[in-house]
Amino acid sequence: MTLAPISAYIRTKNEERMIGEVIRAAQQVVSEVVLVDSGSTDKTIEIAEGLGARVVRAPWLGGGKQKRIAEDSCVHDWLLDLDADEVVTPELADEIRAYFLAGEPATPVFEMNMATSPPVGEVWLTYNLVDRRKLYDRRVVRQPDHANWDQFKVPAGIRVQRLKAPLLHYSFRDLAQLEDKFNRNSTGRARDTKLKPFWLVALRMLLARPIYFLNHYVRRGLWRAGWYGVAVASIAAHGRWLKDAKMVEIHLRNRENRSADE
Repeated sequence: MTLAPISAYIRTKNEERMIGEVIRAAQQVVSEVVLVDSGSTDKTIEIAEGLGARVVRAPWLGGGKQKRIAEDSCVHDWLLDLDADEVVTPELADEIRAYFLAGEPATPVFEMNMATSPPVGEVWLTYNLVDRRKLYDRRVVRQPDHANWDQFKVPAGIRVQRLKAPLLHYSFRDLAQLEDKFNRNSTGRARDTKLKPFWLVALRMLLARPIYFLNHYVRRGLWRAGWYGVAVASIAAHGRWLKDAKMVEIHLRNRENRSADE
């Protein structure tokens, strides 16, 4: 099997649950796997090195910054950005390999669908899909040098090629872990994004939660996942609502601090 001149990179900390499967799946197509590990105390590093991956140890600096470390650590210019719960399907590996058979592809950025593989039920292959630009040439684009944001914007004039086969995303172990994930993410986004006006986030806090639910349940198609879809859409809506609530809290703390200084 011919491997493409691609380095896959993965950010890790205590990811022994799936890291072996993720690495083996990536090795269907890439010729290098690099882990940027921020202090694993489980078997993550042992498993990775046993499979031939190279481990770079670096303290956690934030999502985008960690990816920058990974980009600089890779041998190849073509990079495949993977999380420690994302699995390259055989179909996706074949499709990527085909683009490299005659040398480097002319298109420097490829996007693909991430399909959620839930703990209960079948893979969501036709709904709740997320577009991600995961395969790219670092000579053309880099990940943002940012603690919270870790998805790059494609420069004007750069063509993006779409891959048809999905990347499987085992994004949560159970509903409790999903809720905790949304809670953590909402904290970072409320803190690190531009603070919206108080009247706007307060209005959203009062009225927007049903809209957030319908966005996931209807527009993204989670109604097709039955009662489990109801649960996931509810948790996702709550996570989005928490960002508004935490921004309101920031405003209230700022008011309190200003009053104390007067």
